[in-house]
Amino acid sequence: MQTMEEWEERFPNIRQLKERNEWLWQNPQVSDAETGLAVSGLTNTEVKEASRRFDRFAPFFAAVFPETAERSGRIESPLTQIPAMQKELVRTTGMEIPGMLLLKQDNALPISGSIKARGGFHEVLKVAESLAAEHGLIDTSEDYRQFMDSRFRDLFASRKIAVGSTGNLGLSIGILSAAFGFEVTVHMSADAKQWKKELLRSKGVIVKEYEDDYSKAVEEGRAEAETDPSCHFVDDENSKDLFFGYAVAGERLASQLAEQDIRIDEEHPLFVYLPCGVGGGPGGVAFGLKLQFGDAVHCYFAEPVNAPCMLLGMMTQLHGQISVRDIGLDNRTAADGLAVGRPSGFVGKVMTPLLDGIFTVEDRTLFGLLRMLADTERIFAEPSALAGMMGPVFLSEGSVKDADSPKARHLVWSTGGGMVPEDVLGEYYEKGKAVELFPGKSTKND
Repeated sequence: MQTMEEWEERFPNIRQLKERNEWLWQNPQVSDAETGLAVSGLTNTEVKEASRRFDRFAPFFAAVFPETAERSGRIESPLTQIPAMQKELVRTTGMEIPGMLLLKQDNALPISGSIKARGGFHEVLKVAESLAAEHGLIDTSEDYRQFMDSRFRDLFASRKIAVGSTGNLGLSIGILSAAFGFEVTVHMSADAKQWKKELLRSKGVIVKEYEDDYSKAVEEGRAEAETDPSCHFVDDENSKDLFFGYAVAGERLASQLAEQDIRIDEEHPLFVYLPCGVGGGPGGVAFGLKLQFGDAVHCYFAEPVNAPCMLLGMMTQLHGQISVRDIGLDNRTAADGLAVGRPSGFVGKVMTPLLDGIFTVEDRTLFGLLRMLADTERIFAEPSALAGMMGPVFLSEGSVKDADSPKARHLVWSTGGGMVPEDVLGEYYEKGKAVELFPGKSTKND
C-alpha cells in the first residue's frame, strides 16, 4: 500500500478532508444509469422480491405494531414539500435555490423512526420467513399474522440475531427481532446514544457496549456470531438483504411523486441528498432510484467532516481498505449514525458508476439546520438526518448541470429522528440556536 504522502500527491483533495473543510466532491467515474446498473451485478428482480416480502408481512405489522394499522402494515414515510425551509436557506445563504425543495421523512418511519426500518426490517423478515419455510411452518392459506402463533415463536426463541451498530440499525434490528421472539444482541460503538441503548434493553434486547468505534462493534459482533451456528449476523458492511430492502424506497418514492403530480424526467431532474455512514442505506436507496428514474435522477451522499469514509474510499478507489483514521481524522461526530471510519467496499464499488458526488458537513451546521427546519416547517429530526440539507446549497453554486433549473426537484432524505426523546430533541434545538449558519454570506431580503 502506498504512503499517505504518495496518496496525497495522487489525490490532492485528500487535503480537503484532512483539513475538515465542508466540501463537494464530484465523482469523475459516474456513468450513464444503464451502464452503471449493468456492471453492478445486481438487478431489479431482487428489489421486487424484497418489495413483495414487505407486502406479505404487512398483516403481521398491522397486528403487532398498532401504529402501522392505519396504513395496513405498510412501512413508509411522508414525502413533504418544504417551501418555508427553502425560502430561509435562500435568505441566509444569499444564494438562489431554484426549483422545488422536498423532504423524504424517513425520520417518521414507523416502529424504529429511521431509514434503517427499510433495510434492517427486510433482513429480519427474510430470516424469519426462511426459517419458517425450512421447518414447514408456513400455511399458504393464511396471511402472515400466522407469524404471531406459538409454533413460530418457539422456533425463533431457539435462534439468535446479532448486529453491530452506532444506533439506528441496532434499533430496527433489535425491536423487530424481539417482536418475532428471537434472542437478539446489538453490539454498539462508543458513538451510540445512551437513550438508544436503554430503549433496546427495555425491549429485551442484549446490548454490548464498546469503547471503540463502529468498525470494532461490527468486528466483535461478527466474530461472536461465527462461533454460534444458531446465530444470524446482520452484516451492515456487506449485506445484500439490507441493500435490497433499502432499494425498495425507489419504487415507493416514484409512487409518491406520481400521487403529488411531481414529474421526473430529463427536463425535470431529481437531485437526491442522502446522509451516509457505512453506505448501505444511501447506497440501496440510490440504486433503487436509478432503477426507477435512470439518468433523470442524480444522487449525492452527505458525510460529517470528521468521518468522510465513503468519500475517502471512493476517491482513492481503496473502498473498505482505507479508514479516515489513516489520514488523521478521529471519526468523532454528533451525527452518531454517520460515525463510521471505514466504508462498505461492496457499496462503494456498486456506487462508483452511479453516484454523482459526496459532500461533507460540520456538526455545527447540522445543529443549525436542525433548528432551521424546526422553526420553518415544525419538523424535528436528529442531527445526522440534516446532513443532506446542505446539498441544494452546494449545488446552487453553479458547478452542477441543471441543478439551478427552475424545473429541478431537490430531495433531502431525512434519515432519522422519530424515536429521539423530546428532552434530547430540545437539547439539539438549543445547540442549533447557538449556531450562526453561513457566517459572512450576503443575506437576501425577504
